[in-house]
Amino acid sequence: MNSFQNVDIQTEKGIFWITLNRPDVRNALDAAMLEEIDQALDIAEKSQDTKVIIIQSAGEKSFAAGADIKQLHEKEPLEAIVPGMQSLYSKIEQSTKATIAVVQGYALGGGCELAMACDIRMAGHRAKFGLPELNLGIIPGAGGTQRMARIIGKGRALDMILTGKMIEGKEAERIGLASYYVAEEDSLTEKAQEVATEILKKGPVAIHLAKMAVHKGFDIDESTAMWMEKLSQAVVFGTEDKQEGTKAFIEKRPATFQNK
Repeated sequence: MNSFQNVDIQTEKGIFWITLNRPDVRNALDAAMLEEIDQALDIAEKSQDTKVIIIQSAGEKSFAAGADIKQLHEKEPLEAIVPGMQSLYSKIEQSTKATIAVVQGYALGGGCELAMACDIRMAGHRAKFGLPELNLGIIPGAGGTQRMARIIGKGRALDMILTGKMIEGKEAERIGLASYYVAEEDSLTEKAQEVATEILKKGPVAIHLAKMAVHKGFDIDESTAMWMEKLSQAVVFGTEDKQEGTKAFIEKRPATFQNK
């Protein structure tokens, strides 16, 4: 089903796989690759069968080693304020589907920011995370300054951004940057499928609203966020999936959700 040049896509039992496939340049995120990721997301979003999007990479050396530096060198000041990469990553964060980043190798700069835009991050033993933009005289510009601080705390985020240091997968899990650390090389994809399978059992409307409650609620005061949570709960209470989920529990059988 893939007609792209820079990414591969495939679907399997409710999981939509997006594989970054420019291993010869460490999956550098040039304009063409970003456009194809955007298009792949649109396909996944429109799929009624898809509940989980997994973003992974071809090759073991890099998940994505950041933006294409040659293209970055040519950018003018006003280009920094167009939607671009930041908009794409917000689109990933706001997806109605659950999103998982499977990170093996370098996830630097825009690659690290791509992983942080996903709901769940899985790090392999070769994984290395970092935001080294200050080495180039620029700052993280695809959500890195904001998501990093929200995920691991302001102090740790400033340390990583100002020093440009890289951390390995095990350390990323320790500080909360990675949700999982998988030491066995052959088990990373298997673990991603295992987590995705658990999510597939959940109601799709509930997945969407739970994500929204967490992401949107994080940036507002707690009282308002609690009210948003109540309103989201009111919405799911009116769905056929809520009726099915509770009935299935009572009848001690797996639920069959219809996204209604």
